[in-house]
Amino acid sequence: MQDETKTSPVVAPVPVGIPPGAVPEAEAGGVIAGAPVPANGPGGATVYVPSGSRLAQWWADLKLAARGTRHDYTSGPIGRAIFLLAVPMVLEMVMESIFAVVDVFWVAKLGASAVATVGLTESLMSIVYTLAFGLAIGATATVARRIGEKNPDGAAHAAVQAISLGVMVSGALGLAAAVFAPALLRAMGATPDVLEHATFARVMLGGSASVFMLFVINAVFRGAGDAAIAMRTLWLANAINIVLGPLLIFGIGPFPRLGVTGAAIATTIGRGTGAIFAASRLYKGSGHIAVHREHLKVDFAAMGRLARMCAVGTFQIFLGTTAWIGLIRILATFGAVAVAGYTIAIRIVIFALLPAFGLTNAAATMVGQSLGARDPDRAERSVWTASRYNLAFLGTLGVLFVAFAPAIIGVFTADADVARVAVLALRIIAAGFPMYAFGMTLTQSFNGAGDTWTPTWINMGVFWAFEIPVAWLLAHRTALAFRGPFLAVAIAYSVLAVVAALVFRRGTWKTKAV
Repeated sequence: MQDETKTSPVVAPVPVGIPPGAVPEAEAGGVIAGAPVPANGPGGATVYVPSGSRLAQWWADLKLAARGTRHDYTSGPIGRAIFLLAVPMVLEMVMESIFAVVDVFWVAKLGASAVATVGLTESLMSIVYTLAFGLAIGATATVARRIGEKNPDGAAHAAVQAISLGVMVSGALGLAAAVFAPALLRAMGATPDVLEHATFARVMLGGSASVFMLFVINAVFRGAGDAAIAMRTLWLANAINIVLGPLLIFGIGPFPRLGVTGAAIATTIGRGTGAIFAASRLYKGSGHIAVHREHLKVDFAAMGRLARMCAVGTFQIFLGTTAWIGLIRILATFGAVAVAGYTIAIRIVIFALLPAFGLTNAAATMVGQSLGARDPDRAERSVWTASRYNLAFLGTLGVLFVAFAPAIIGVFTADADVARVAVLALRIIAAGFPMYAFGMTLTQSFNGAGDTWTPTWINMGVFWAFEIPVAWLLAHRTALAFRGPFLAVAIAYSVLAVVAALVFRRGTWKTKAV
């Protein structure tokens, strides 16, 4: 009688990419040296690549990530999935930062009042960005969950509700802001020469819908795992802005000379074109998600649930943004040099952090889709993997900033006093990068699960109940003076990582319904 406990050999199907009979047999349970080894290919299919060709496979994945792929992020190697998501997301964040850089570069040639107009308007636009970011958080979490559930119709339905909500909010906000733009600039302390350029603010604020649509539709693509489409959308929008900006500002060729208003028109046209392109790809169904005519129905109940989630996300972003304002208020008591040095350092820090935010967005998508696929363990492992990647990236940047701070700051200012403060600020804040790598990834992962309240409470506790008071105490009750707020930022980064990790390990985010 046969031993029924003996396991039968399992015959695997022939993988994609290798003809029948071409897969080498294993010898003594091992793998023949130089034989093809399995790897996760496009669409989750198994493909075989030559062993020892990790660099070639990495290069192939890099091209695949930039081009876009219908990859199943709920299965297969987690590291590769994060890589395929993170590459276009990182490039997307870099593209978004270029908008403001390009505008300031050209407008700076028009004089101080024009630059001041851009600066004050950007301060007002921060309200628009905060609302749009909050809506994007909800859109990504909801769409990712439906995609993970293998419910593309549900994902399309959620996308339509997010876009509809964005149209409503941005329409009302843009109309009111455009009408009252001069009054808003006066409230910000604009001088008469700045108010002469109020049309810039009218165009930028009036075009809020382009910002909302770009943010929300790209958030839908990110949640669906189609980050390459979002990246290409920003490339298109930036290309138009970069080319059209100087033409309209300076009146080159057949274009009218519009001065600083030309910069606003170029930016709005660029963003608007990008939003139209993104909407067309969403309707065409180029990736994991497609919105068709049958999905174009407003569901006020679903929109209300999304609005509540987005409202918390907006408050969360608001807390983080206003904390930086609080630090500047403390530094302002030490004079213009301290504020100028801090401003230069923070601009460098924020620009450097943008790629890291791309990694955190990848983690959020992985969490949302994994929870939708009822695989919370994969969601958790994805977060820790993304955190390690972010640690490697920000840790390397931190070392470079500490080592080469004088050379980096020297590119932005020739004032010795300002440079001294900026170098100190950059070095101290960069020292906290490794811990912030974990903190920012963990907090964004809560958002990916649709648990927007947890990171909101963490932000409130770390940045307002801890960082601001510590910055004030170190600045005014110790000999550190203006150095105090810099140190408070680095300490807060560490506290954020510890608190977020402790809350994350509790696992309550795994049961959040979206």
